[in-house]
Amino acid sequence: MKKIFLYVLILFILIVGISLYVFDTKDNKLLDKKLKELDYVNKKIDYFKYINIDRYIDYKKKNPSIDIIDVVTRVNLNLDYPFYSNTSISNVLNKSNILVNKYIYLPIDYVPNNLETIDNKYTDGNKLLVSDARINLEEMAMDAKKEGLNIRVISAYRDYNYQKELYNKYVLKDGKDIADTYSARPGFSEHQTGLVIDVDNINLSYEQFESTEEFNWMKNNSYKYGYILRYPEDKEYITGYYYEPWHYRYVGKKIAKYIHDTDITFDEYYIRFIEK
Repeated sequence: MKKIFLYVLILFILIVGISLYVFDTKDNKLLDKKLKELDYVNKKIDYFKYINIDRYIDYKKKNPSIDIIDVVTRVNLNLDYPFYSNTSISNVLNKSNILVNKYIYLPIDYVPNNLETIDNKYTDGNKLLVSDARINLEEMAMDAKKEGLNIRVISAYRDYNYQKELYNKYVLKDGKDIADTYSARPGFSEHQTGLVIDVDNINLSYEQFESTEEFNWMKNNSYKYGYILRYPEDKEYITGYYYEPWHYRYVGKKIAKYIHDTDITFDEYYIRFIEK
């Protein structure tokens, strides 16, 4: 009786083992087929997410002209979803490399640490930034001043409620769809990080900043102080915002230089080097 039981047990183990092997082999073949469709991009980059593999394939089919590495970057950014869908709360607070966009938002009560008042010589009055951003902003504005240029901050830190009032005003004026192209919904605004400035040159409106010498100077020098043009031209499909030549974001000098040299957005940098 014991021998029969032992034989049955051995047979059962063999059947289970063979079944697992067959299923595992099928799974591996299916996975390899999918990776082949993606040109084995998983071997080329270290931010490939196997959990997103079907999304990569779907996005690639819908956008066959896009480089496969960009496909992975965009899907990891959730760009295969409509803006303001599949959102998540930021888990990187009080750091200069925090990402806030139309998929990642801040807590309602979030107030960054180390907010400091910007020297009024460089603002239109009472503006706040996180300490490192303030120090580098003032150095940048001072160096520009030596060349006869005026970089004046007209907007910096905004809390949730301020952004809510601002956004609702724009919605009443232009409607929600249009407002979403140029104004962030409350909680989704970078200004709440205390790392962002909107600037003018005192003489012209911020909306005319691109036509100024100050803009040209910022374009060539802002990265040296850790600032980037956050919403560049022809990148709306990634950032979700129209081109804003007056809107600059502090990310630190190392990151700013890389973004300046490679002409990518902070969103792309975040996925490729920070999130992973």
